[in-house]
Amino acid sequence: MRLNVYLQKAGVGSRREAERLVAEGRVKVNGALASATLPVAEGDRVSVDGRPVAPESRPLPRLFRLNKPIDVLVTNRDHKGRLTIFDLHALKPPRWSPAMPRLMAVGRLDVNSEGLLLLSSDGPLAQVMMSPQTALARVYRVRVRGRLSPEQIEALAQGITIDGVSYRGAEFVEEYDKGGRSNSWYRVLLTEGKNREIRKLVEHFGCVVNRLVRVQYGPFQLGDLMAGSIQEVPPDEVREFLSFLAGRAAARTK
Repeated sequence: MRLNVYLQKAGVGSRREAERLVAEGRVKVNGALASATLPVAEGDRVSVDGRPVAPESRPLPRLFRLNKPIDVLVTNRDHKGRLTIFDLHALKPPRWSPAMPRLMAVGRLDVNSEGLLLLSSDGPLAQVMMSPQTALARVYRVRVRGRLSPEQIEALAQGITIDGVSYRGAEFVEEYDKGGRSNSWYRVLLTEGKNREIRKLVEHFGCVVNRLVRVQYGPFQLGDLMAGSIQEVPPDEVREFLSFLAGRAAARTK
C-alpha cells in the first residue's frame, strides 16, 4: 500500500496529515526519507520522528459520546462565528485537557437537531462508522407537526425517491396517540445518514419536523447524558465494537 495509506492505518492521522508529515521530512522508510505515495511492502520499517509505527501496533481508538444541544454546529470552526461543538464548555480547558486527542465527528446533526453525537480520535474508524456499507442503526425521537398515515409509514419503510435522491427504508413507529393534537411523536430508525434525511422524508408527505433528537448510533446510546456534556466510551466497549465491525466486514466479503 502507499505510504500515506499505511500511516493512516497505523493511526498517525488522516492521509492529508500523513502527507504533511512526509513533506516535513519526519517520516522514514527503512531509514530513508520517502514520498507520501511510496509503496510500503511487508517487512518494511516505517518511523515517524524516529518512532516505529505499524497498523498492528496502533493505539486503541477512543470514542466519546456528546449530547449536542440545539443551535450548535457540528464543525471545527465557523467562518460566521457561530457556536460549534468545540466551543462547548465540556470541550474547553481545563475540562478538556490539551493532551486529549484531536477528535472527528462521526456523522452530522444539523444545527436544529440535538442528541447523541459520537466523536472519534481515529479518522478511519469514523469513516467506517459513517459508511452506508456498515449500515449502523441510527435511532431518533422525532416530533412532527401533522401525522403520517399507515400507508405513508409503509412507503417510508420500503424506501422512496425524492427529487432524484433515493432513500433507504426508514422505520417510523408512532410512540403514542396525542388524541388529535397537532404534534405526533415517532421513533425513527435509519441505516444511513443523508443530509437532513428525516426532515425531507417527513416533508415529502406534507408534515414538518419541529424537534429531532438522536438517541442511539450503532450500539451507543444517549442515555441520561446532559445536554452539552461529553463522556468517553470505556475501552472494553470500544474493543467489543471493533470486534463487531471486523465480523461485519468479514461477512460482507463472503
